Amino acid sequence: MSSGAGRTPFTDSDTADEAVRATCDDASTCKRFATSKGYWTDLHVQYFVRQIGERKAPEINRGYYGRVRGMNLLIDAFLKKTQCDCQVVNLGAGLDTTFWRLKDENIMPKKFFEVDFPMIVARKIHHIKTKPPLSKPLIETHSTDSLRLDGHSLDSDRYCIIGADLRDLPALEEKLKKFQINPELPTLFLSECVLVYMTAEQSSKLVNWVADTFPVAMFINYEQVNMNDRFGQIMIENLQRRQCNLAGVDVCQSLDSQKERFLSAGWESVNALDMMTVYSVLPREDVARIERLEFLDERELLQQLLQHYCICWAVKDKLSLGEGSI
Repeated sequence: MSSGAGRTPFTDSDTADEAVRATCDDASTCKRFATSKGYWTDLHVQYFVRQIGERKAPEINRGYYGRVRGMNLLIDAFLKKTQCDCQVVNLGAGLDTTFWRLKDENIMPKKFFEVDFPMIVARKIHHIKTKPPLSKPLIETHSTDSLRLDGHSLDSDRYCIIGADLRDLPALEEKLKKFQINPELPTLFLSECVLVYMTAEQSSKLVNWVADTFPVAMFINYEQVNMNDRFGQIMIENLQRRQCNLAGVDVCQSLDSQKERFLSAGWESVNALDMMTVYSVLPREDVARIERLEFLDERELLQQLLQHYCICWAVKDKLSLGEGSI
């Protein structure tokens, strides 16, 4: 080897991972903008994203509204079904604020875990440490004076954030065990536009591992779908221009291919709806309210966008956890 021995060369996969990490900022800034417009209330996103940022198109705001509302309906249904005697694991959580919402609404699980790239986790921990509105809820639910902290993890009685690569299952499992995950508790796994950045083989191994490890579980995945038409191809090309490779896009061909990933991994019941369908079954009064916030020029563009995302939820142990709840 050259004199650079011992130092891993910067590879294409590093560039790809960096591009994936940038999508975390995209989601946060879009949520920050939509909440500033009044689409939904999030009292904590402002502490992760200070600037409201440039204007986002109305269809983007409505798309995020559908995503947040749809995910929250399923999360809350799981918490209600288990009477909060459960744990939640948010995979690729980014700067997500769900833990703080659940604390505010008094529907916290026994413990809430988040996993993401160490670099993103370090940033999130910095925000939490330096902003009392974020740290106070953790301290209030913690039995001792000090939170357990190091560079890439933060652990408290009810909230834990871990730096890990979801493609490295042995390391992920080891870290979750270290922070006292309990496989005997009903466990909800969340992922939003995360599995698509892993190969189909890697994401299959992940959902297999969850099914094998947690006897009572639910997995909610928000992701692209119908990606083999022209609109889907344009979405892929736009991401590729930013060096973002959708390594798992083959699973995003249809609702059936999304469901098959879980069915072939031993999940007992699986549902999937595209976001146009989800949007159409959200509480009409609130949808009417948000549709008055901004004029939408082309409803067709919103429909196209929503038809290319879906929520897929899988249940193990026939708890009927997600059935019919959205």
